[in-house]
Amino acid sequence: MSARDNILARLRAAPAGEALPLPDVAAWYAAAAPAEAATPVERFRANIEAAHAEVHDTDAASWPALLARIAGAKNVRRLLVGNGAPEAAALAGHADAALQLVPYVEPASRWRDDFFDGIDAALTPARSAIADTGSLILWPDATAPRLMSLVPAIHFVLLDAAAIHRDLYTAMKAERWADGMPTNALVISGPSKTADIQQTLAYGAHGPRELVVLLLRRPS
Repeated sequence: MSARDNILARLRAAPAGEALPLPDVAAWYAAAAPAEAATPVERFRANIEAAHAEVHDTDAASWPALLARIAGAKNVRRLLVGNGAPEAAALAGHADAALQLVPYVEPASRWRDDFFDGIDAALTPARSAIADTGSLILWPDATAPRLMSLVPAIHFVLLDAAAIHRDLYTAMKAERWADGMPTNALVISGPSKTADIQQTLAYGAHGPRELVVLLLRRPS
C-alpha cells in the first residue's frame, strides 16, 4: 500500500466530527443596527459621496434629460448602453448628435480597441444599494456585462431610492439571493481607486475614474 493509500485510509477511518451550530446572522445584524436618525437614503448618499461619487436626485420621467445634460458637461460623446435595455430606450429620445448611444451587441474581444479607447462612459442600472457602506449592487447579465462597469472612464448608474437596504444581509434576504444568483454580483462603493505604500489614493487607475449615481425618487 502506498503512502497516499495509507493517508486516505486513515482519513476515512477517522471518526466523523459533530457539525457546529450555524451562527445566528440575523441576531447579529439586529444587534449591530446603527442608532441613527438618518434614513437609509440619507446614509447611502452620505457614504457614497464620501467615496468621491456624484449623486443626483431625479425621477423616472426626468432622468434621461438630466443624464444628457451631465454627459454634455463631462464631454461624453459615446455612451455604452445595454443591448435592448429599457434605460437605453428611455434615453434614446434625449440623445442628440453630440451624444451617441452605443449598444453592447458583441463580445469585447471583437471590438477591443474601440471599446477601451473609443467609449467615454457607460450606463447601467443598479439592482439595489447598501446604506451602511454607500455601495451599489449590480447583477450583470448578457445584455449589460460586467465589463460595462469596469472599463469606461465614467460610470453612470440608475438607482431606485426604494431599493436601498440598510446592509448587505438585509439586501440578500429581501431580494431572496438564495433562490438564484448571477455569475457575478458586483458591489461598488465609489470610483476605482488604488494606493501606494504611503496610502496616497489615486482614482481611475484600473477602472472608472468617475461614478455618477442618478437617484430615482418617487413622489411622496
